[in-house]
Amino acid sequence: MLSTTQLQVFGVVAFYMSAALVMVFVNKAVLTSDPDLPLVFLLLQLLIAVALLHLSALVSKSVEIPRITLDATKKLFPVVFVNITGLAFNILCLRGVEASFFQIARGLVLPLTILVSWLHTPTNPVSVQIIAASAVVTCGFFLGVAPSAAVPLSSTPSFVSLFYGVLSSLFIAVHAVLIKTSLPYCSNSTIQLAWWTNAGSAVLLLPVVLFAGEFSVLQNKLYDGQWNATVFLYGSLITGIFGFLLCIAGLLSIRVTSPITHMFSSAARSVLQTLIGVAYFGDLINTNRAASILVILGGTMLYTWIKAAEAKKPPQPAPIDLEAQETDKLDLHDDGKE
Repeated sequence: MLSTTQLQVFGVVAFYMSAALVMVFVNKAVLTSDPDLPLVFLLLQLLIAVALLHLSALVSKSVEIPRITLDATKKLFPVVFVNITGLAFNILCLRGVEASFFQIARGLVLPLTILVSWLHTPTNPVSVQIIAASAVVTCGFFLGVAPSAAVPLSSTPSFVSLFYGVLSSLFIAVHAVLIKTSLPYCSNSTIQLAWWTNAGSAVLLLPVVLFAGEFSVLQNKLYDGQWNATVFLYGSLITGIFGFLLCIAGLLSIRVTSPITHMFSSAARSVLQTLIGVAYFGDLINTNRAASILVILGGTMLYTWIKAAEAKKPPQPAPIDLEAQETDKLDLHDDGKE
């Protein structure tokens, strides 16, 4: 019989996996149905998430909506800008690739995160093992995007879609670094930071949607009696709700589970995502793509195992400074004489 702690871990992992899978496949269904409204779709998701945060604040005192100040706005602008840019490239990438290929297209998240973290704090050395794990993931990415005669032209992702995937991975990596430096400006509250990133991203995205002409496209669709808006509207509502839940699920997963458990759940989700993509969307999986997914997962789990092993190492004692000890002895001796 499972203990209470084991049940909590199982529940959180299942919750996280379910929310993440729903987000990917409902996003893909909407983008397949209405590929010309990706930014409007993203804007609705952000607004729904903000509305749910305000509703949660009314229900629970533990959810606190931050006060909007000019100082906080200036300091949090970088993390908000990087967040919405990454989300935009993310959804544009998903629009152009198959659901099962999406994880390959964004396969450089780990190597780029390691690189960006090192560039941000070059004083922190990166071990050879970490570099090796990063190299494995990078090889998996190039294995998946390499041209294959077994893949028909209709199933081959365009260069632009792959470019969006790489940019999405880069901005996710930068976002991960900026979160650490941005939390102090939100009273170290992840909920307040979630509000800032969602609300701020919606504000920054609005003029882009106007400039891209997607509101005009939406208006034409609304006046077109032949447009079936069911998938778009329900998809926006579902992804907005599950985007909010995914934020909570991610926090719970990090708090309740270990990094290794979290990584293995992500690996299991990737496998399920591939199987569902093949079964529901008819995605094509050839030897290259299957091997790519396995290599990326293997490199990611190797990285997690290395980091967990490094965390368990006892701290190294500070080197003994014999010269300083001799100086201290002389100082004590002089004090005694006086």
